[in-house]
Amino acid sequence: MWTRRAALSLPFLPALLAADKPHYQIAVTNNTRGGWEKDFWLASREAHEVGYRHVETFFSFLKDDIDKPADVVARARQIGVFILTVSNSGPMEMHFEDPKKRAQILDEHTKLARFVRQLGGKHLKINSGPRRANGTTEEDLKHIAETFNQLGKRTAAEGILLAPHAHMWSQFENQREIDSVMTHTDPKTVAFVLDTGHTTMAGIDPVALAFKLNHRVVEYHLKDTKPETYAGAKTRLDRPGDMMANPPFFPLGSGGVDFPSLKKHLDNIAWKGWLTTELDTSPQRPPKESAAISLRYLKETLKVDG
Repeated sequence: MWTRRAALSLPFLPALLAADKPHYQIAVTNNTRGGWEKDFWLASREAHEVGYRHVETFFSFLKDDIDKPADVVARARQIGVFILTVSNSGPMEMHFEDPKKRAQILDEHTKLARFVRQLGGKHLKINSGPRRANGTTEEDLKHIAETFNQLGKRTAAEGILLAPHAHMWSQFENQREIDSVMTHTDPKTVAFVLDTGHTTMAGIDPVALAFKLNHRVVEYHLKDTKPETYAGAKTRLDRPGDMMANPPFFPLGSGGVDFPSLKKHLDNIAWKGWLTTELDTSPQRPPKESAAISLRYLKETLKVDG
């Protein structure tokens, strides 16, 4: 008797996967500077008004409500949105490279994972702490992977999949670091959030990274970059002194990321997960308008029905 497990080991795997209908779910992060950075609920209302039904935020916006998940869910439902996940952020401990901080990290992030589950989420997206002047060493990467592994087991016990996010100017940023951490963590409990903007500015082609990680990616953060950074910036971007005056990230369709090729790949492997539009700053227009531009691109250009 053929089983699906046996079939997936055969040479016709790509065709078999392609026969499964991809299923995309659309969300938006709603902390965009330029109008959304101070009021999560205002941002959620405006995101709903332009067509989003799922929103993602950071711990710092809901830290006073972590023991009141039912109240958060009720207020979100009144607006008409669901909360996809709540990322870690300050004032949480995020120095994953420091084993002395591990116990605190595990306790704080397990509590956050429980909160995400109570809100209805399925995965915990996490960032790492600020990048040190000398970068991330091999020893750091070992400690980061070990902490992720231990945390992944804890979040799994809460019914939540751990999903690290590679982010410019953090401990976990570039191809070497992604390869090391993904190799030394358990794919059953440690997934990945692929950010098209941050990976591009770290010198990575996000489409190539999508091919490499395939179904280990549980969520895409979709943002665009300048056309000259296509397939990976040639020079690493130092953090701008003023992200509003000199933004590196833009609404979808700006030309730096090959979204049609990314979508084609995801269709081909029947990927299922979250396509989350994100914009760190919106200096040229209100965040609501930038979010609408990206949503139109997803639906009209990429033909995403989610």
